[in-house]
Amino acid sequence: MTLYSQAESNIRKTWLLITLFLVFIIALGWLLSYILRTPIILVIAVIFSTLMSFLSYWYSDKIVLQITQAQPIKKEEAPELYRIVENLCITAGLLMPKIYILPESQPNAFATGRDEKHAIVAVTKGLLEKLERVELEGVIAHELSHIKNRDTLLQTVVVVLAGIVALISHWFLRISFWGGLSGRRSSRGGGNLTLIILILGLIAAILAPIAATMIRLAISRKREFLADASGALLTRYPEGLARALEKIARDSTPMRVASNATSHLFISSPFKGKQKASWFTKLFMTHPPVEERIKALRGMNI
Repeated sequence: MTLYSQAESNIRKTWLLITLFLVFIIALGWLLSYILRTPIILVIAVIFSTLMSFLSYWYSDKIVLQITQAQPIKKEEAPELYRIVENLCITAGLLMPKIYILPESQPNAFATGRDEKHAIVAVTKGLLEKLERVELEGVIAHELSHIKNRDTLLQTVVVVLAGIVALISHWFLRISFWGGLSGRRSSRGGGNLTLIILILGLIAAILAPIAATMIRLAISRKREFLADASGALLTRYPEGLARALEKIARDSTPMRVASNATSHLFISSPFKGKQKASWFTKLFMTHPPVEERIKALRGMNI
């Protein structure tokens, strides 16, 4: 598989996951509305998710910067970093993003921002200290690919939708325990159909947050493979990013600001020492195994 066909395949799979995710939310809202005999749940779910998506679109980058404690850095403070970003932006046809630095010794990086005009690339102090120039170029190219592919906005929207599913399900379970379904059971005479629907509703409410989380993390992993491929195309040197990922994976330095809310944004999981896991645990990982990413990079034909 060539780099171009791999990128196209990842894009198709990602949008397929997003479509299934949206259908899943609509179906869950309809099911809960039917069981409770009120369309208000579906209406509230749609309105609330739309509102949260709108707020995330405008303010997600500011929230991420506050959580990670990233600080803006001037060109004279990191001239080589600025030159690398400028050169790669010219090659990619991108506007120059704002550059931030995290006062962390762990080598890592992420990109955020709703579009190219509001893009931000943030790197840790450890990344600048521990990587060679070609490796740093590979990492920056990866992050610029996230910006070019609009991954940062996509990730935020999916996270919000997953949160909405969990909220709806939690609300439904609380209503069930409070006896919100008693009226429906009495009005239908406790028929078998009502019992089946009730059971299905409870199962959906319990499993919905888990399924939503798995879809969100699966989309995150697909975007990482795509950004790896696009970044390698940008530098024309996949080995640079492969070597960078090896160094980042071997580094055991913890990150003080590591958070489940932002871990999926980083080029590699900031939670060190937790990469080795069973196949079941891997279903909930925000990043694909580094070994798989390195193997894919070194198997590319550019």
